[in-house]
Amino acid sequence: MASTIQSTGQYSEEFVRAEPGLAAGAPNWLTQLRRGAITAFAESGLPTRKSEEWRFTPIPQIVETTFKPARPSSPNSRDLGQFTFDDLGGDQLVFVDGYFASALSTVGDHAKVYIGSVAQLLRDDPSKLERYIGRCADVATSPFNALNTAFFADGACVIIPRGAVIEGVIHILHLSSGPSEPVVSYPRNLIVVGENSQATIVESYGATSDNLYFTNSVTEVYVGASSVIDHYKLVREGDKAQHVGTMQVEIQRAANFTSQNITMAGGLVRSNVGAHLAGEGIVCTLNGLYMGRDRQLVDNHTLIDHAMPNCESHELYKGILSDKSRGVFNGKIMVRPDAQKTDAKQTNKTLLLSKEATIDTKPQLEIFADDVKCTHGAAVGQVDEEAIFYLRTRGIGEADARSMMTYAFASDIITRIAIEPIRRRLDQALFAELGK
Repeated sequence: MASTIQSTGQYSEEFVRAEPGLAAGAPNWLTQLRRGAITAFAESGLPTRKSEEWRFTPIPQIVETTFKPARPSSPNSRDLGQFTFDDLGGDQLVFVDGYFASALSTVGDHAKVYIGSVAQLLRDDPSKLERYIGRCADVATSPFNALNTAFFADGACVIIPRGAVIEGVIHILHLSSGPSEPVVSYPRNLIVVGENSQATIVESYGATSDNLYFTNSVTEVYVGASSVIDHYKLVREGDKAQHVGTMQVEIQRAANFTSQNITMAGGLVRSNVGAHLAGEGIVCTLNGLYMGRDRQLVDNHTLIDHAMPNCESHELYKGILSDKSRGVFNGKIMVRPDAQKTDAKQTNKTLLLSKEATIDTKPQLEIFADDVKCTHGAAVGQVDEEAIFYLRTRGIGEADARSMMTYAFASDIITRIAIEPIRRRLDQALFAELGK
């Protein structure tokens, strides 16, 4: 408890030092939002294992390490290769240590569409952000959301007007340069999609070193009525990285929102995904694939909130854990009293490749309506030895047979990835991991 109090004071003191710079030129509504967020954080402090939402996820390095605020650094294009997709097409926004790197970014000419940095729009036209920033990601219930809201300096902003179809992919890349001293960055992303619009957005995180650092990101997504949005999150952080990421989505009538959450690397990766289905006829799909090795900890928390009738949600998360890695899955589907005719499905399956790998899984349903169709379940196991034996009788070596079985387990998620360059890169990463 003493460490938590000490860390809370550390961030509060840092805010006092940082506020003059954050407030310089900022609109009053943002200054007040920041002050409210740091007050909320000071009241709650960093979570401990006594909190139900964090009881399987200790965060000693975040609590005990003094992370200095990241500063703008000089980006190097050579560092991008392993994190970019040459044949992805579309637009690319690159942020280094939480700050926009215009020299590494490529944005096409889109009429009436804003694709750029939050900081730039705050300087040019902050009124476009006032009704969105901080309205979706709650600071009262999440201390990490509160910290991000208090300290963020920049992030990606995508505003798509009504009836627009964005060709190609919008790639938002956040890189940590991994300086020698531990630093923290607070990427803040905002995606606003008007009615009857369509876009594909990739949000990825990586590092150019294996030094200890902390990434605390928040992404707020507003999906207009009858829009179609495909979202991907790729986490390829450094081996010592502490990554806490939140995505909160507000979905309107008859929209179709799909998110694929892929975790491939990182010391601690906590991913919070919340979707509020605020209109009728919505289809929401949340899929995920997480891979853990060494002593890595991967924690996925999801919440799908059915607030209106006649909506569907589909959720499938799969994990592959080896060595002494740990996984956590906590998925909740909430069906409110007005959400009749809800059809919701949730599944978590985890493959343990080592006797020392562990998973804590907790699928949940909270149903307050009586005319619904909801299912949920979880399965944990190891590779089927009978299947391995069968493959070996066909002349396949044991190592290759296990790799084939593991890949087959993951392919259920991989084949759902519609973007071929990402699917190919994930194939390569998976085969490399299985070959170790």
